[in-house]
Amino acid sequence: MPNTTEDRLDPRRVRYFMQVLESGSVRGAAEVLDMDPSAVSRAIGVLEQDCGMRLLERRGRGVVPTDAGQLLASYLRRQHNQMQHLLAQLESIQKVERGHIGIVAGEGFVDWLMRRSLRSFMKAHPGITVDLAVGNTDEIVQHIVEERAHIGIVFQPPKDDRLRSHHSHPMPILTLVLDSHPLAQLKRPLTLSDLAPYPGAMLHRGFGVRQHIEAAEISEGVRLQALFTTTSFGAVGHFVVAGLGYALSTRMSLPPLADSARVVALPMKNPLLSQGSVQVVSRHGRLLSQASSTLLREIVSDIGRPAPFRD
Repeated sequence: MPNTTEDRLDPRRVRYFMQVLESGSVRGAAEVLDMDPSAVSRAIGVLEQDCGMRLLERRGRGVVPTDAGQLLASYLRRQHNQMQHLLAQLESIQKVERGHIGIVAGEGFVDWLMRRSLRSFMKAHPGITVDLAVGNTDEIVQHIVEERAHIGIVFQPPKDDRLRSHHSHPMPILTLVLDSHPLAQLKRPLTLSDLAPYPGAMLHRGFGVRQHIEAAEISEGVRLQALFTTTSFGAVGHFVVAGLGYALSTRMSLPPLADSARVVALPMKNPLLSQGSVQVVSRHGRLLSQASSTLLREIVSDIGRPAPFRD
């Protein structure tokens, strides 16, 4: 006797058994299956041997299931329904009708995502659930490599073979100040020495922006003393809007309505500060779902457009 359930329930014999039940007789099933009735009868006999009990009994000119046959038929119908349900779910995922996407990004990208790619995607695919986590560069990389998120949007991630970059968009580090600030009057690319006399705001060291700034400080032999440090891009932007000083950051630090506050973005002379980029990443080797791939393509397309972080 076969040792496993799969061996006992041979798919071909099971199909014959179910057809006999549907037709009400071995002969009727044989006609549907285009087989000799004796071959169908032998197959049912082997199935009964494999199950260790009778599955059918004669009733008049036909057959009906025994108690064991009814149990088997109920199981097979449930199995068939579950398979159909699974296939329907897989089809809905393929059509981007359902599923889940995890995104992790720097705070500075949240406003842009909610006004652009993520907003349009969620409107088009209301059956997809989305989780958006916010973190610094190190946290974003950790989320991606540990597969806690499908898509990451990060400023200048470290070189890591576990990361796959789908797109890189230039994002220079600039000096953000009000147009009335003395630095805005210099009318030339700024050095870090130009910034040193004034109060400034910076992100914490876990951010790629801050790491780029520290590399530039070493190259110029200048150590900036920030008046205000934070983990929030938004707080950096509000520091500038409030007229408290400069911020050495990217345009994505600016609050959505910062233009009305007369904020200007001044270029820096140090080439290290102009080499930054924002990258869209995923875990190298991870197979993304159709939904995740669709959203990723939309993000890449939006980032490639002019002025991607301010409408």
